[in-house]
Amino acid sequence: QVQLVESGGGSVQAGGSLSVSCAASTGYTFICMGWFRQSPGKEREWVADIDSEGSTSYTDSVKGRFTISKDNAKSTLYLQMNSLKPEDTAMYYCAAEQGSYCYTRDFTYWGQGTQVTVSS
Repeated sequence: QVQLVESGGGSVQAGGSLSVSCAASTGYTFICMGWFRQSPGKEREWVADIDSEGSTSYTDSVKGRFTISKDNAKSTLYLQMNSLKPEDTAMYYCAAEQGSYCYTRDFTYWGQGTQVTVSS
């Protein structure tokens, strides 16, 4: 059973930076890993993903501010968030997929989430 455990997050003022991490319980090289976020009353939103070759994609609202990366040796996924805005406030979830490519955004494994709060 694959487990994904997020850490990091927290509270920061607008313009600040935070980093979140996601450790996988397995040494798989997943076909795709990604980050999603969800704010109260809103649908879950795809944020970014990275494939097994290191190619990345971002939703438009975070391009140039967020960076997704991974360390295969540590089985860990990262999201570096800079120039944070209040609208970035959400629960951030990592996700991983073994059987589908990133463009499907169809993930099997999910973490429990970590809260990011940005105050104005």
